[in-house]
Amino acid sequence: MKDHFMVVKRPVITEKTTVLAESGNKVVFQVDINANKKEIKKAISNIFNVEVINVNTIKIKGKKRRVKQQEGKKPDWKKAIVTLKEGDKIEFFEGVK
Repeated sequence: MKDHFMVVKRPVITEKTTVLAESGNKVVFQVDINANKKEIKKAISNIFNVEVINVNTIKIKGKKRRVKQQEGKKPDWKKAIVTLKEGDKIEFFEGVK
């Protein structure tokens, strides 16, 4: 069994994800690439004490980068869109004006 803090790496905070959070009660996280939906659901509910209704996952391929003659690639990662129960909320910026 994986540690819950190893499954959930960080929240993804963009303009699009803040609109999702406000309108659809959905929160987006970067998660471990090998984590499945059941592990993600359990980790989010235990870390933030909320009830998770649904989890959608997306694998994102890393972009190719080039510096002079060296070619490289950013790592692949997995994004999880978590739908919370009506009334539950996860606040990342409490008290910021």
